[in-house]
Amino acid sequence: MGCSVVFKKSQTESIRGNCFLDLEGRKQAVGGVQHSSIATNNNNAGHNDAVEFFYRSRGLQQRFTRVEATCVLSEVLTKKHRSLTLNLCSKIGHVGLRNLGVLTIHAEETIASRRVVEMMLHCSYLDNKDIFSKSDPFLRISRVVESGGSIPICKAEVVNNNLNPKWKSLCLSMQQFGSKDNPLTIECFDFNSSGKHSLIGGRPGKIHEGRSGANLTITSHHGHKKVLKGELYVDQFCEKEQYSFLDYVSCGFELNFMVAVDFTASNGNPWNPDSLHYIDPSDQLNSYQKAIMEVGEVVQFYDSDRRFPAWGFGGKTFDGTISHCFNLNGIAGSFEVEGVEGIMYAYASALHYVTLAGPTLFGQVIKTAAQIASQSVSYNSKKYFVLLIITDGVLTDLQEMKDALVKASDLPLSILIVGVGGADFGQMDVWHFLDANKGQRLESSTDLVATRDIVQFVPMQDVHGGHIFVVQALLEDLPRQFLTCMRCRDIKPHPLYEAQASSS
Repeated sequence: MGCSVVFKKSQTESIRGNCFLDLEGRKQAVGGVQHSSIATNNNNAGHNDAVEFFYRSRGLQQRFTRVEATCVLSEVLTKKHRSLTLNLCSKIGHVGLRNLGVLTIHAEETIASRRVVEMMLHCSYLDNKDIFSKSDPFLRISRVVESGGSIPICKAEVVNNNLNPKWKSLCLSMQQFGSKDNPLTIECFDFNSSGKHSLIGGRPGKIHEGRSGANLTITSHHGHKKVLKGELYVDQFCEKEQYSFLDYVSCGFELNFMVAVDFTASNGNPWNPDSLHYIDPSDQLNSYQKAIMEVGEVVQFYDSDRRFPAWGFGGKTFDGTISHCFNLNGIAGSFEVEGVEGIMYAYASALHYVTLAGPTLFGQVIKTAAQIASQSVSYNSKKYFVLLIITDGVLTDLQEMKDALVKASDLPLSILIVGVGGADFGQMDVWHFLDANKGQRLESSTDLVATRDIVQFVPMQDVHGGHIFVVQALLEDLPRQFLTCMRCRDIKPHPLYEAQASSS
C-alpha cells in the first residue's frame, strides 16, 4: 500500500534514471526481470560491510551514498496526471540532509486490469448426492497452469435443494481468467456444512465452447471409465471493460476517513505502561496510535479537505454517563478534526477526560457513520466512507451490530476493524463471521440479508513484518467493496469536464 524508493549513488559512476554513463553500464539490460544474483536484493545491492568498515574507521566517506524518497501509493494516484515529484535526500555524517535532485513517479493502470469476463452457467439432470433431499450444488472453476495442475479462481454460490441449478452471473478479471482460449476445469460439488463437499462431476476444456451443453462426468472407481453425472450449459459468455477504482478517483470520487476508538476498561489504566492506551513519553506509538497513523496516512490522500470524523465508545465522559459514540475532540456538535494529526491529538487529549468503562458496543458508532453516508447519498455527492474501528475486546451487542451492518450494506460505506491487544481473536468466531469474505452474508434479526460485504477485520498481532502489511491486510479488499457499491447503484464515473459542463 506504500512505496519506498531507495537509490545508492556510487562516487565513481553517474547514474541518471536507467541510463548508465560508463561503457559497461550501457551494455546492461534495462527493464524486465534480471536473472543475476546481484539483483535479488535491491536494498543490499553493492553493499559490503568490510569495505564500509574500512572507510568508516579512517574517517573517510563511504563509497555509496544512500538516497531516499518515500511516499504512499495513494498519494501518487490522487495527484493530477497521477504523477508525484519527490526530493531525493541523504544524511551523511553530521552534515544533515543534502538535496540530491528530484524523482518523479508516474502511475499507470494496465489495460488487462480493466477487462473482465462475464458468464452465466446452469446445469441439468445432476446426480443426487443426498438421501433425504436433493443436492445443494455449487461450481468451482479452476485455471489449468503450465505445470499441468490447476488453480481455483472462483466459486459460484450454493443453490439449495436443486438438481437443475442456475447460478448468478460470474465476473472474472483477465488476470484470473487469462484468456478465453485457456483451458479451464469446471467442477460441480454438493455442499456439505462439514466442509467435505461431494464431487458431483466435472469437465475440462474451453468454457466458451459449452453453449450447446457439455457432459459433467466423474471417473469410476473401476478403471478409467467416465460416468455421466449431469450436463453443463454456458448461457452467456462475453468479454468487456469495467470501470476501475482509478476511473472513479480520477473523476473526483473521494474516500472519507472516519475513526472510532475503544475506551472500555479492558484496555487497562492509561497511566500504566502495560495499558493499551499508554502514551509513551519516548514517542513510541501504542497499538491504537499505530492503527490510526498507518491506515490514515494511506486513506487521507483520497479526501480533499482532510477533515475526519473521530469518535470514542465505551467511555464515561464529562457528564458522568457512559457513551457508546462520543466526539473524540470533546466538542459537542463537532465531530470532525483536521487531518490524521488531529485524530492523534484528539485521541491523546481524550485520555485525560474520559474514564474507561464498558461494555463493548459498536452499534451506535456504525449507525452514526451510516447516517453520514446516507446524507451523502441524498445529496448525490461523490463520496465513499471508510470507518476504522479499533478495539481490544469481545462484542456484547452482536445482534445490534449485525442489524446495523445489514442496513448499512446499501450505503457507500466500508468498515475496517483492527483488533489490538493480547486477546485471541483467532478463537473468536464472531469476527470472522462479520467479515463476509470468510463465510455467508450477514442476516438481520428481521431476516434481511446484507446486499454486499462491507467489513474487513484484521487482528494486529497476527500481522508480521511491519506496518506495510497491516495496511495491506486491511485495505486490500477496499477497492472491491467500493466498486461493488458503485455497480449496485449503477453509478458511473464521468470525466471532470463532463460533470462541470452538465452542472453549468
